This record gives sequence, structure tokens and C-alpha cells, in this order.
Amino acid sequence: MQKTKLRQELKRQRTSQKRFRRILYLIIAAAIVIYIAGTVYYSKHFYSKGTAFGIALRNESVASVKEKIEEKMNAYTLTVSARDGEETINASDIGLKYDDKKELDDLFKKEKPFLWFLMAATSEEEIDLDISVDEQKLDDEIQKLSCMQDENMTAPTDAHLEYSDGEFKIVDETHGNQLDVNKAEQVIETAVSEGASEVSLDNQDCYVKPSVYKDDEKLKQECDDANKMLVAEITYDFGDRTEVVDSSVIADWITFGDDYTFDLDEDKITEYVHQLGLKYDTFGLSRQFKTHDGQTITLKGGDYGWCINKKKTVAQLKELVLQGAKETVEPVYLYSGVCRDTNDLGSTYIEVSIAAQTMWLYKDGECIVSTPVVTGNVSAGHSTPSGGVWAIDARMTNYTLKGQDYNSEVSFWLPFNGDVGIHDASWRSEFGGSIYKTRGSHGCVNTPYSAMKTIYENVKIGYPVVVY
Repeated sequence: MQKTKLRQELKRQRTSQKRFRRILYLIIAAAIVIYIAGTVYYSKHFYSKGTAFGIALRNESVASVKEKIEEKMNAYTLTVSARDGEETINASDIGLKYDDKKELDDLFKKEKPFLWFLMAATSEEEIDLDISVDEQKLDDEIQKLSCMQDENMTAPTDAHLEYSDGEFKIVDETHGNQLDVNKAEQVIETAVSEGASEVSLDNQDCYVKPSVYKDDEKLKQECDDANKMLVAEITYDFGDRTEVVDSSVIADWITFGDDYTFDLDEDKITEYVHQLGLKYDTFGLSRQFKTHDGQTITLKGGDYGWCINKKKTVAQLKELVLQGAKETVEPVYLYSGVCRDTNDLGSTYIEVSIAAQTMWLYKDGECIVSTPVVTGNVSAGHSTPSGGVWAIDARMTNYTLKGQDYNSEVSFWLPFNGDVGIHDASWRSEFGGSIYKTRGSHGCVNTPYSAMKTIYENVKIGYPVVVY
């Protein structure tokens, strides 16, 4: 029984081996036939993966490739795809021609038909043929393209920062359609020489690109840093008025430079402070004044008033912004008065009427002194300066007034215009009336002692003196 099974197994093995050998012989025979057929076929056809004027060489004869080149050249059109549309360049307009210098023949001779089965390893490169154009005509056609016209190009813009709704925000870049003209010309010329039917200027990277994109990390950091400067809020106090420097003002002062740098434009801050001066400075300017009897007069000149020190205020303001300060301040003043309201004389001042030969001291709106005085001698040409507002320059006691023809001791001295001031005059027994016309002072306001003492005790340096 076992011997029978063994003989059957040996018989099956011999049968399988015979079948395998037959199949192998058939495969070898088929391979030989295919190889011979391929060798015969590729002895007349290209097996290379290359192209000539955009025409695939594989399975083509030299003659058929040349015929297709001629056909293609006769009907050749290059479609130029730009961002704004498509345009064409025709062979007839550029003098396109093929000068057969046997490049294809030479290439075919180099191929070895018996190695055709290695076709997968061949190069896909474009074969360099002597295809030429009239360069001037091609250049003219390229220059005629709508996409090549300057007026049709829009330059790209970089992503950048703009102020909006209280903060700086990143504005996306724009790509525009500005061509790198030289590169576009080269791409089109290459496409023609290779027989391409279409060329995309976008795909060939012919457009000028933005330098900065919205996702630029440095731009994001610049945005964060610039917004930190906008937190400042400085309120300038002008008595009954204020000016607020907040993000809407500061944003205009921030200038952005190269390499993600930014700074405060000092020229713009200077202009801002200059405008503050034009609006709020009163030093030496005309002003309206209501006299003791209710009349409104115009005063011009004098040295009383407010004047902003522009240079120091600019430095002050810039520093406050950089600190991100939130506070109420005053400008740095070159000259200052007593009251910073619109009416900068306020309710504390000295009023002198030449015509009435009377002086009044108002303190906090209340008249605490009303006294006759003697002003400058009109006939002698020593009239007291009038028609303006001056500031008390100093406060002195037991002072000696000296002049060309006088040397007088006074108990109280309040100069307001150089050598002109207010003082007691012990040498006078009467005041007021018309004394000033012929027997007046050298320009000062002579005042009775008791009135002068009260005035001296209630005024400070800088208090306004109105003389009219």
C-alpha cells in the first residue's frame, strides 16, 4: 500500500516538472519573439522618452517627427496665460522656421535597437533643434501683449500695519499683476523655441512678489509692539479746556521703517505742539477786558500771558507716550500767567485807568482796593505805558528808585514793565485828578501808602496788571 502511494507521488512530480518546463520554454520563446520584434521595430523608430519641439519621439520615425514638426510650425500658436487673461502669439507673426541640420538623424543613430528594452531609463529632455524666429518680430509681438504694458500693471503691496478702531491691524499683502518683464520675455522665448502650445507666466514665477506677507512673524511682533504705544492717554489741562492725546492721535505719529522698525515722528509731535501754541498761547496777544464799570475794551500787547515752551513740551510728550502714561498734565511753559482759563486774566488782577487816575485790585473777583493814583507825566513825555497787560516782575520792600534826575526811597516796589512799576509815594500829599498831566511821575503808578501796602500783601509775581 505504501509503495503504491509513493509511485503515485513520484508520477505527479514528474508530470508537474514537465508542465513547468513547457511553460518556461513558451515564456522564453515569447520573450525572444518580442525582443526580436522590438529590435526590428526600434531599428526604424525612436525609443527615447525625449521631445523635439514639444513632440514626443518614442515610437516615431525620424521622418514622422520631422513631418510633425513642420505641421506644427505651420499651425503653431503659443497661448500666453497671464493673471488677467490669455493672449496668443502666432508662428506667422514671428518668422518661425526649422533648419534641419540632421540633429534627429544623429540622435537616432546613437540609439541601439537591441537595447530598446531599456527605454524606461532614457532621458525626457527636449532635443535642441535649430528652430529659429525673427528675434525682432518675436520681441515686437511680446511687447504688444496687453500684460506687458506698464499701464496695465499693478504693483504688489506688502502686508503692513494700518490704524483702525483704536489699534494697529495687519493689512494683507496684495499680489497685483506687475511682471518681471525680462523674465517674462525669456519664458515666452523659451516656450516658442520648445514648441510649447501654452505657457503660464504665473506658474513660471514671472510676477513681482510682495516682500512681506500677513503671516510674517516679525510683522506680527511689530504690530504687538506698536499697539503698546497706543495705550497712552495724556490729557493737557488748559483750565476750562482740555486736549486729549489718545490712540487716534498717537497712531499718526508712529512711523514704520525698514526691517520692522518704528518710531515716533518728532516732526509730527512738534507740529501738534505748535498747533497747541497757536490755539492756547496768549502771551503778548490781544484780549478782551471788561473794566470796573462794565465796558469791554481790547487790550493789545504787554508781556502777560501763557506761552508754551515747544521744545521741552515735545520732549515731555514723547516721553509720556513711550511710557504709555495715562495722566493729566500741563505743557511746559516758557511764560505763564495766573489763570489758565479762556479768560487768562481770571478774577485776580490789578486794573489801572489813566483817564480815571484810579487803580483797583481784584482778588478772586472781589475788589479789595480802589485807590486814586498818579501816573506818568504827560507833558514831560513820561506817560505810563497803557493799552496792554503786563505781569508783575518782582516784589521788593524798602527799595531805592534811581533815575537821571531822581533818587527816591519807597516802601513797596512792584515793577511790571522794566523800570515802570507800582509803588508808594510818600512825597505826595494828594493823588488822582489831573495831577498826572503836568506833575505826574516818570512813568510809574504812584500810590498812597496804605493802599500800596494792601496791594503788596495780596499780589504775587506774575499777577496781571491792566493799564488803559
